[in-house]
Amino acid sequence: MDLLELNQISNGVLLTDGNHINREIKGACGADLMSDVLASIQPNAVLLTGLCNPQVVRTALMADVSAIVLVRGKNPPQETINLANAESIPLIKTPYGMYELCGRLFRAGLPSLEMPVVGTCDCGD
Repeated sequence: MDLLELNQISNGVLLTDGNHINREIKGACGADLMSDVLASIQPNAVLLTGLCNPQVVRTALMADVSAIVLVRGKNPPQETINLANAESIPLIKTPYGMYELCGRLFRAGLPSLEMPVVGTCDCGD
């Protein structure tokens, strides 16, 4: 799937420049905890998230993410858009919630690129 098809399925609005509209998307991962993204996302995935601060772009860059989709119609600050442009990471916003968008993308044939986190959970009891 390319970024143009992803944008159409998500009823998205591309917030960054359109230079990468043909970028290949291999799969997807939905997460709001950036530590989970770093621990489990595979390269060339699109990150679906409800977070819209600049840290999302920095995390995506470290994790070799192909694009970021902000769910629930979130409008990021200009700082986030500027950083995404500077790092050549497409940033899209969609009116859909994360659950619905995950389903739409999966139904369109986009697989999960989320690996299980091996080890114990330190989340408490």
